[in-house]
Amino acid sequence: MPQRPAPPTPAVARPARSVGAVLLLAGLALLMLATLVPSAAAQDELPGDTDRPVVVTTSVEGVITPIVRDRLDTVIAEAEAASAEAVVITLDTPGGLLDATRTIVQRFLAAEVAVVVHVAPPGADAGSAGTFITTAAHVAAMAPATTIGAATPVDLEGGTVDDKIVENTVAFAEAIAEARDRNVDFLVDSVRDGRSITASRALEEDVIDVVADDLDDLLAALDGREVELASGPVTLRTADAVIAERDATRGQGFLQVLADPNLAFILLSLGSLAILYEIANPGLGLGGVIGVASLVLAFISLASLPVQTAGIILLIVAAVMFVAELFIPGIGVGAAGGTGALVLAGLLLFQGGTGVSVDWWVLAPTAAVTFGATALAGVFAARTRSIEPVRGSDDLIGHRGVVQDAALERPRIQVYGAYWRVRPADGRTLQDGDDVEVVDRDNLDLIVRPVDHDADTRPTT
Repeated sequence: MPQRPAPPTPAVARPARSVGAVLLLAGLALLMLATLVPSAAAQDELPGDTDRPVVVTTSVEGVITPIVRDRLDTVIAEAEAASAEAVVITLDTPGGLLDATRTIVQRFLAAEVAVVVHVAPPGADAGSAGTFITTAAHVAAMAPATTIGAATPVDLEGGTVDDKIVENTVAFAEAIAEARDRNVDFLVDSVRDGRSITASRALEEDVIDVVADDLDDLLAALDGREVELASGPVTLRTADAVIAERDATRGQGFLQVLADPNLAFILLSLGSLAILYEIANPGLGLGGVIGVASLVLAFISLASLPVQTAGIILLIVAAVMFVAELFIPGIGVGAAGGTGALVLAGLLLFQGGTGVSVDWWVLAPTAAVTFGATALAGVFAARTRSIEPVRGSDDLIGHRGVVQDAALERPRIQVYGAYWRVRPADGRTLQDGDDVEVVDRDNLDLIVRPVDHDADTRPTT
C-alpha cells in the first residue's frame, strides 16, 4: 500500500513579541536620527577674508555640563583661527557642574580672542556656575531685569557640601575676580552666603561692565573698548561687525538634554529592567541592547562616562548585534538593535571639542543600508539552516527522482535540494519526466536506472 506523503515541515514560527521589538527599536532609531536633522537656519561660515570685523555669537541655555564646555571651547577655537574680533556668549543658566565650569573659566582666561558674556534676554539668570563664567569673561554684560549670583556649591541632590569645598570655591571666585579686576567681595558673598543681585546693582558694584538690552546695543557699547587678552591689550572694533552664529548642533542639543537628572534616573531604571528582562528571556537580544544603551546614556547624563568612550561602547554593541542577527532566525531584532546602537555611536563619537561631527546625510543612509544588509543576511542564514545537509555517496544510492533537462542533453535530478547530472546504467536514452533510481555515483555524475512501477511497490520520493 502506498504510504501517505510526509507532511511538510512547518515553518519556524516567529515570536509574537519580535514584531513589537522591531517596531520599538526602529522607533528609537528614528528618534535618534531625528536629533541629527540640521536646524532650519544653517550656521554661518566664519569669513576669513573681509575688511569688516567678525563677531562670533553663540547661546548657552540650561545646565552647565561637559557638553557646554566642549562646545564653548570649539567656538572660541574657531574664532581664534578666523581672527575674529570677539565671541559673544548669550547666557541663561541656573548653574551646573563645577569641574566643567573650572575648565570654561580656564579657557576664557587663556583665550586669544575677546570673550563677552551677555546674560540675556530679560528675565535670564547667571546663577551659580553662571556667576563664575560671567565674571571670567573679558567683558561681562547683562540685560535689564536679569540676575547674577547664588554661587554656593551644592551636591547632586541640592544639599550642602563640606566646608572645604566651599572654601575652595571661595578661593576660585576670588582668583577670577582678581584676574578680571572685579568686585571680590560680591563673589565671596555669592559663594558663602548665596547672595544674588540684579543687573543694575551688578553694574553699580563693579561686578559687570555693561548693561545692554540686546546684541546691537551690546556691540555698540563694546566698540572702542580696550580688553586685556593673554597676549596683551587690544581695542575692540564692533560697530560694523559681521555676525557669525555658532549654535549648538542637534547632536549637542541631544546630549545637553541628557544632562537632566530626572532623565538620568529614568534611564538607569529602564536599563536595569531591560537587563533583567534579557536575563529572564535570553536569546532575543532586545532587552540587552536597550539595557546597555540606556545605561550608557545614563552614565553620560551623570557625567561619569566620557562621551567618546560611550560612543565606542555603543559601536561594539552594534557590531555584536549585527553578528547576532545571523544566529537569530530572521526576525530582525539584531539588525534593528545594531542599527539603533550604530546611530547613537555616530551621534556620540565625534562630540568632543574637535568641532567635527558625523553629518546627517552620511549617518542616515549608512544606518539604513546597514540595517537592510544585516536583516537580509539574517534571512539567508535562517534559510541555509533549514536546508537538509548534503549526505555522503552511500546515502545517495537508492534515492529516486524525476529527470529534467534531458531535451537539452544535460539530464539531471534533484537530490536533497541539489541538482546532480545523471547517466543511465543500461545505456538507454533518458527522457524528461522519467522516474529513475540512483544505483551508483561517478564523481559528480549519478548512475541511474528507470523505475519499474509495476514490479516495485516502494514509495517514490
